[in-house]
Amino acid sequence: MNIDTPSWDDLRILLAVHRNKSFLAAGQALGVATSTIARRIEALEKTVGRPLVHRGNAGTVLDSDALRLVALGEELELGLAALRRDDASEPVSGTVRVSLSEGLVRAVTQLLARLRVRHPALTIELMSESRVVDLARREADIGVRIAKTSSPTVISRFMGRGACGLFASRDYLQRRLPNARLARAQAGHHDWICMNRELERMPHERWIRAYGATRFVFRSNSAIGIEQAVLSGMGVGLLSEHQATSVEGLEDAPPPVELFLAYHRDAKKLPRVQAVVQELEAGLRRHLTV
Repeated sequence: MNIDTPSWDDLRILLAVHRNKSFLAAGQALGVATSTIARRIEALEKTVGRPLVHRGNAGTVLDSDALRLVALGEELELGLAALRRDDASEPVSGTVRVSLSEGLVRAVTQLLARLRVRHPALTIELMSESRVVDLARREADIGVRIAKTSSPTVISRFMGRGACGLFASRDYLQRRLPNARLARAQAGHHDWICMNRELERMPHERWIRAYGATRFVFRSNSAIGIEQAVLSGMGVGLLSEHQATSVEGLEDAPPPVELFLAYHRDAKKLPRVQAVVQELEAGLRRHLTV
């Protein structure tokens, strides 16, 4: 594709069309008229020298060249977002974006709340997600994750190991396990709570199946959903120590989870990122075993 350099404004319009699947929805998302969307797409197609977006009754379809421009637009979008977060007028101010799994949200939020008392000009964006964000592309400033990154531009520091265990509500134990002991041979006779199928390859999900679980009555990609299902007596589930405050622990437990704190090498130089890294590192190490 031999083209002149497209403008960010036109790429931003193309991104909106790609994400919203129609000119009307893209205009609503950006707060502009549909005619403006059409005009900017037409200008971009003139720059490229060929049609990029095809409109039909089912919405819009982008061709391969358009998708390459979408990827370019996403890179620029991430870079601009990182620059805006880097634009801080005070030593510890501005926005820090932290990505982590939902099961860690409660503990990490408590740590960051204490940090903001000392640095009120600091703004936190906490993103709870099951995917591993690309810290090298600055999709986030900091990531708390269960695997060490291999990227040379990302620092990954081992924080410790977090304990997990099998838990059930008192109601479930009274009905199904009065002695609070779950033998592996009986695991297949009990109701289980687990992650969604797309996450079942995670180490602890594999451990549950190796333990003998076969009857899964509740699945979720939400740690809070799994926690609530266990609390409600729906079955046996795997919870972290931070989640298991009102349920009974069973005897067996999988190996502890290793946790890593990761951040971009350049981001670490920023005072606001450095402050959050130090707070998370100190707090996580207090709550984890080596």
